[in-house]
Amino acid sequence: MGLLDGKKIVVTGVLTDASLAFGVARLAQREGAEVVLTGAGRALSLTQRTARKLDTPAEVFEFDVTVDEHVTSVRESVRASLGRVDGVVHSIGYAPEVCLGDDFMAPQWSDVSVAVQISAYSLKTLAEAFLPLMGPGSTIVGMDFDNSVAWPAYNWMGVAKAALESTSRYLAKELGPRGIRCNLVAAGPIRTMAAKSIPGFKKFEDVWDDRAPLGWDVNDSSPVARTTVALLSDWFPATTGEIVHVDGGYHAMGA
Repeated sequence: MGLLDGKKIVVTGVLTDASLAFGVARLAQREGAEVVLTGAGRALSLTQRTARKLDTPAEVFEFDVTVDEHVTSVRESVRASLGRVDGVVHSIGYAPEVCLGDDFMAPQWSDVSVAVQISAYSLKTLAEAFLPLMGPGSTIVGMDFDNSVAWPAYNWMGVAKAALESTSRYLAKELGPRGIRCNLVAAGPIRTMAAKSIPGFKKFEDVWDDRAPLGWDVNDSSPVARTTVALLSDWFPATTGEIVHVDGGYHAMGA
């Protein structure tokens, strides 16, 4: 028996087979889950192609978190496909180029608001979409990058991730009485398409393995997938509002 036998899981944020979300979707299937994916905009066709690389090709439904109508349409599509939802994986993040790099003062609110809506508020949007299909014991798990400190070049995406962390805590408070959990996985740096868009990402790569007590491989997303699948399972029934660090222990070390 797998950890997710009989579970029905929605995974967002799959772009390529290097995506963190792809590793989660693949392992979830191997642990017994039925998985569907969502994609948005110009990347939808890319998600559809990548979905065919899973052990069992997954259905892909359009869901742009900035389009109000998609909240209802994706819910009804998933209802028709799965009937219910036991787990949702939030792996959505975006910031305009001006929000990243060396100049924290450059972005205007019109830029920052995009980053916050897509990277943080979208966690609430996902909950809004799928809560009617979720019952006690179900769970939401989001992909995070620890923002208890400021990082080089991460700038307003760091602010958005801090907002994501707070949003997760408030969702945990809101959904707990329904028996629904909400947690985040704070991953170390992995070479994904999203990571390549961050100026100076190599600075993270250069220091992470040296400072992490357990070491760190930027090409291996399997520890993140395994932790996420564990949180999607029934093995953490009393854990919510938590940020689980999967970073080789880097976050606990001093500079």
